[in-house]
Amino acid sequence: MATPRRHTEPPPSRPRRPHPAADTAPHPEEAPEGPPQSPGSSPLLITPADAHSAALAHALNAAARGYAVIPLTRTKLPAVRSPHRGHPESPPCRGGCGRPGHGVHDATADPLGIRRLFAAAPWATGYGIACGRPPHHLIGIDLDTKNGADSLTALRFIAEAHRFPLPPTVTVLTPSGGRHLWLTGPPSPPAPRVPNSVGRLAPGIDIRGAGGYLVGPGSVTVHGRYALAPGSPDRPAPAPRALLALLTPPARPDAPPAVPPQPAGALVRFVRSSPPGQRNARLFWAACRAHECGLGPELSARLLAAARHTGLCEQEARATLASAARR
Repeated sequence: MATPRRHTEPPPSRPRRPHPAADTAPHPEEAPEGPPQSPGSSPLLITPADAHSAALAHALNAAARGYAVIPLTRTKLPAVRSPHRGHPESPPCRGGCGRPGHGVHDATADPLGIRRLFAAAPWATGYGIACGRPPHHLIGIDLDTKNGADSLTALRFIAEAHRFPLPPTVTVLTPSGGRHLWLTGPPSPPAPRVPNSVGRLAPGIDIRGAGGYLVGPGSVTVHGRYALAPGSPDRPAPAPRALLALLTPPARPDAPPAVPPQPAGALVRFVRSSPPGQRNARLFWAACRAHECGLGPELSARLLAAARHTGLCEQEARATLASAARR
């Protein structure tokens, strides 16, 4: 008698895993989900299509809060090519021709206009936020860390010297380790316009005012992603009046740009009020400023006493002063 043959079912096939990038692109109407990429992380983990979709989503989200935006390339330049390239206009066209490609002059908060700009530049991986525009009249303080600049300490000193607080405000971390502080200004006019400047307020501090733009959080560049700082407020704080006075100096065509004064007393107070963790950095920065003003030898003893008041040991304080003198 023949043995009956057993019929066995084949093992269930394992479901195929989707490609890692298949579900990473957010819907254009929604902000991207999931934890944000760290500011210094590599943008190579994101495909250009994903970065473009994410930038559009972030730009639409910013526009919903009243900010005028433009698409940017991975090098942080306006992404829509000029319609006048090869045929420069005189005076330069600011968008009067009705075509896109005029940089920050194209900035808009209209969702349809934003989609059209991004459609004209599918290579865009970021977006810029125009400064000086209503309703926010945004002012950007770009604190750089390149070439040894300690711009955050410099800004704290300026605030101490001119006796104004640095309010908690929207803060964007940059891939290079710097940060952008967002502040709101008064309408212009009647208030004077805040101009763009590079290093005028202090070394490593650039100002983005009327006619400038800030790279928006969520943008991907060749160096990494821009991201909101943890705990950053939802809205920018108003710029202190004393800071506005420094950013809008009176127009004097025959005089060099005004430089904020650095009185000796303010340098000493700045060191004397150093919190733990900033004592050495503040002493070094103040000593460097004193030497730049020709007050190094005169203020050395007072800065040393101020540093010792904070708890810094004399040997360490003297080494810091000597380092500043050599620089």
